[in-house]
Amino acid sequence: MIYPWLEPVWQQIARHWQQQPHAWLLYGHPGIGKLEFAEYLAQALLCESPHTNHQPCGACTSCHLYSQHSHPDFLLVTPEETDSEGGERRQALIKVETIRNVLDFAHLSAHRGGKRIALIYPAESMNTQAANALLKILEEPPTGMVFILVSHQKDRLLPTIKSRCRQVALTMPAHTQALAYVQQQHGDKAADLLAFHGGAPLFADNDSHIQLRNELIPLLVKPRLIALMDYATAFDKQKLALSTFLDWLAKWLLDMSLAQQHMSAIYYPAWQNALNEITRLIDPLSLFALIDRVNALAPYGKHTLNVKMQLEDLLIDYLNVWQHKNTKS
Repeated sequence: MIYPWLEPVWQQIARHWQQQPHAWLLYGHPGIGKLEFAEYLAQALLCESPHTNHQPCGACTSCHLYSQHSHPDFLLVTPEETDSEGGERRQALIKVETIRNVLDFAHLSAHRGGKRIALIYPAESMNTQAANALLKILEEPPTGMVFILVSHQKDRLLPTIKSRCRQVALTMPAHTQALAYVQQQHGDKAADLLAFHGGAPLFADNDSHIQLRNELIPLLVKPRLIALMDYATAFDKQKLALSTFLDWLAKWLLDMSLAQQHMSAIYYPAWQNALNEITRLIDPLSLFALIDRVNALAPYGKHTLNVKMQLEDLLIDYLNVWQHKNTKS
């Protein structure tokens, strides 16, 4: 399917249907429907009786096979989980062995006599060896083979891979459009949830995430050492990744820095009054130092670190920010 806010992108592709590349790179913000768009494109390329606007018919043999996830000429490539601890604490990678299977698939003859499609999602999860292996076949692709790469962070891809793909930016929906969509799923909570997710309407917030995040913010407004340490323990018991906490904290710290500049909160607008009050007393340099530390930890968000210890250190650092009062207040 294609979400309404991506229809203009599809129309642009349809207008130039005869000038198709052998490799696509679809990129954009997480949570806007990139994978669904890529799958729709793949189905359209495989469809044997497409509509006049090149949309898949949904009725031919290829469309039926595709809908049953059994099309012999389509291959979906996603990361393998490399850690058995459970929860979110897994570094998901596409390894070179997986890409070698893609290369074998690429050299097969098409079962249905049309194209063969390999969809790689998310493309930036390929490790270095896998990316180099893919690059070789992108340089000399077999006839009839199409690659669709989908990326949340295209800057993490090799420049040589990007240069061999037709890059298509998938855009964020307008705020009113996104809010209307989220209201259908979340009702009165829609505005706050949409703000927290940066305006992207397709998010997978589960109950444990929402509850822990709701417990965290009051502690950040009125930090107390024992309560912060108890929170680190509770978070760790849920086996959530460090990256999840870093995301929550980084957004709060950014809203704090905006409040210091008398600007509106982006991610936690419901806490605007509290942000205005607490940041009036905090030294900006101490706040920026903590932001730098959170950013430095971001690349290790899915590594096998001691999450509880990292949370304790970060929360103590946050508490220490409160010890450095703003002398100009």
